[in-house]
Amino acid sequence: MQNTPIEGFTPETPLILGMMRLHDHPELTRPAKLADWVSARVDEGLTVFDHADIYGAGECERLFGDALRAHPALAKRVRVITKAGIVPAGKDRSPWQVKHYRAEAGYLESAINKALASLALEQIDTFLIHRPDPLLQAGEVARVLENAVSSGKVRQIGVSNFLPDQWRWLARNTDLPLVCNQSQLSLDHTGPLFDGTLEAHLTDGMRWLAWSPLGGGNLAERIPADVLDRAQQETGLDETALAIAWLRQIPGTPVPVLGSMNPDRIHSALQGAQSLLPRPLWYRLLESVRNRAVA
Repeated sequence: MQNTPIEGFTPETPLILGMMRLHDHPELTRPAKLADWVSARVDEGLTVFDHADIYGAGECERLFGDALRAHPALAKRVRVITKAGIVPAGKDRSPWQVKHYRAEAGYLESAINKALASLALEQIDTFLIHRPDPLLQAGEVARVLENAVSSGKVRQIGVSNFLPDQWRWLARNTDLPLVCNQSQLSLDHTGPLFDGTLEAHLTDGMRWLAWSPLGGGNLAERIPADVLDRAQQETGLDETALAIAWLRQIPGTPVPVLGSMNPDRIHSALQGAQSLLPRPLWYRLLESVRNRAVA
């Protein structure tokens, strides 16, 4: 039986393409080249692109926006997630020069307006608070997010790297639904499957957007060669596709946020997202990376 995703996070997509490393690809810094790359991904059915205001110190949003400005029709074909709330130490204007969080009403309002300008968009599809902030004033932040949605600047809101009680406190202070939580999950990071975090997502209707879904690209080092070879022979999937298929089989159908911009890697990930692993193989891969037998 195919897994059933949580309702709420739309548009439904098998993969989200993360733009964290966009500035590391000189060949894509020209607007026309990036527009061609984006268009090719959209033609593959991948229309959701993930940003944050700190990616490339803001360069990633600007480069993406330059591509959309050069090809305005493309803006109608994409959905963009972006996040704000982290201030790196190098961007701290105070004498302390410390990394800190700013999930503050005024800061987030400014970040939304800046993202719209940088990305050359009329609307951000999904806006996320990037990290839980112990100083967050939930009611004040909720009003800013509600205003952003009611004005059409943002379509829907969510969080990133929040634990259940952290997102529930924000949710109690707003009538807006929190549609997703973007946090780490992969074969290389399975703890949230066993500590109640998965069930909290399911209970609260939060779609899990899984960052680092390939475990940093080192799964081949974690899975014994004979297991990997046999899995590839049985399924016809390479290492990337196996990791994505494994992830998508989890209840609620987490959506991988893929950091690679390599078209071949993206194609493999898409193949994995459309595949179903035999249950014993799913557990054998889990057992391999955890380096201990299933209890």
